Amino acid sequence: MNDAMSDTQSLLKAAAIVVHELAHVETALAAAARAGQALVLLSPRGASAYMGAGYFRAMIETGRRMHPAAEAVAVLDCGDRAGDAMGALREGIEVVCFRGDPAVATKLAEMAAQSGAAVIEVRPDAIDLAGVDDAANACRTWLNK
Repeated sequence: MNDAMSDTQSLLKAAAIVVHELAHVETALAAAARAGQALVLLSPRGASAYMGAGYFRAMIETGRRMHPAAEAVAVLDCGDRAGDAMGALREGIEVVCFRGDPAVATKLAEMAAQSGAAVIEVRPDAIDLAGVDDAANACRTWLNK
């Protein structure tokens, strides 16, 4: 396992927050930086089908530029959509969550490993910022649990 992949695997053990928009990414990264904790920025379920890898990547990159001290790994949920997962890996997404055919998952994992990315099959336990009135407080509370 290369260093980038082992770093990603270790980051995947961090607290996870589901982000739907740039404001969520910024809030989560700010809270993580203040807490001095790593973070998993997790897309909503099946987000690759409607958000797309390019938009998700741009949202994460913008948030990281605004909060460079925050350490985080981004996970795009592709559901069972193998084509979306492959496209996400080509787009430079660090981790894709794929819950499709196990043989396809193995091939995707091999493809991901070539670029230091990863494929997971199980979404981490996470707080979802959709509909949360005070996202900053929710992130702080979640990170301190």
